[in-house]
Amino acid sequence: MNLVLGVSGSIAAYRAADLARDLMRAGYTVRVCLTDAAQKFVTPVLFETLTGQPCLIDTFDEPETGRMAHIDWARQADVLLIAPASANTINKIANGYADDMLSTIALAFTGPIIFAPAMNPAMYAHETTRESIQKLKGRATTILEPQEGDVVAGEHGPGKLASNMEIVNSVLAIEKRSQILRGKRVLITSGPTQEPIDSIRFLTNRSSGKMGAALARAALLMGAEVTVVSGPVKEPLPIQAQTIHIITAEQMLDQARQNAAKADIIIGAAAVADYRPSAPLKGKIRRSEESLHLDLVANPDVIAELAKVAKKEARVIGFAAEPDSGLETAVQKIHRKGLFAIAVNDISRKEIGFDADQNELMLIKADGSKETSGMQSKLGCALWLLERILA
Repeated sequence: MNLVLGVSGSIAAYRAADLARDLMRAGYTVRVCLTDAAQKFVTPVLFETLTGQPCLIDTFDEPETGRMAHIDWARQADVLLIAPASANTINKIANGYADDMLSTIALAFTGPIIFAPAMNPAMYAHETTRESIQKLKGRATTILEPQEGDVVAGEHGPGKLASNMEIVNSVLAIEKRSQILRGKRVLITSGPTQEPIDSIRFLTNRSSGKMGAALARAALLMGAEVTVVSGPVKEPLPIQAQTIHIITAEQMLDQARQNAAKADIIIGAAAVADYRPSAPLKGKIRRSEESLHLDLVANPDVIAELAKVAKKEARVIGFAAEPDSGLETAVQKIHRKGLFAIAVNDISRKEIGFDADQNELMLIKADGSKETSGMQSKLGCALWLLERILA
């Protein structure tokens, strides 16, 4: 396993040398990247001697001539660990800045990131730092809370770097999670569908595709090969996933069915339109004073059709967006559609409804058992859901 250890400007930087050694003993190939401020405490020569690997500092460092080191290191690493993580580094990365080699690697890296903060307690408690940490947690980044104790300048409080054992164990846990779906294929439907009324108008819904994108990201973090069949959304999907863009429910079913037989897990997170106009008009319906009546016909039930063609051992999960807890309706859907389980989210709650960044899921299985995720980021819900599906 390859690990990039980012060391930022904290007095705890001196402990990164022992941490690099502990990680190597655990079987990792460790490459170190220092911020400018970190060099006030430790040197590149120290880490190059310890690890036998080059140490990066400047954004334009190129250990291999003609190779963009920040891209190579980001692609080759399995885990990015930033320890110690200063307030400056946390705030920069949380807000997408890339003005040094470490923050540039972080922006290019698509795998799991672990932050081990170490700073003055007042800096750790500052609202800007807390907001940045919450942002990072929402992206399923692991934050190892600092220990409480004596810090520099004679102060006492939460700000000491977590123990090396805790940091190494966190890295090992992340590696274990990344192997859970290794070699498995996950198929996800996401976003809304658009059903044409005429050449410029359509029926649709308020789905943003955020939950589907979170599920794709979570499955990738757990090592799966991911295919997403998505309706029109603004939410970006992970570049490592195979993405198939569609417009209508029938197109979604066609594309998803082509991939369903190979999938080990199928998740129907898309908000598929239940009905479509029976005869869309070519051109534009002109306004008049007369009432306009649309003749609607039922769309195919995408997740139910996918359950029919899925392999016997596959786990097929539906989603139910209900204006309440929707338990009775959800249980009926499980049996009617032939699902392993269904995830219910209450769209009447604005804080977890359409286009929200957070969610709260209730997972109901065919055996009648049910569990609740608690309110958390959609990525956190997605990781929870996949873990519960496999439990």
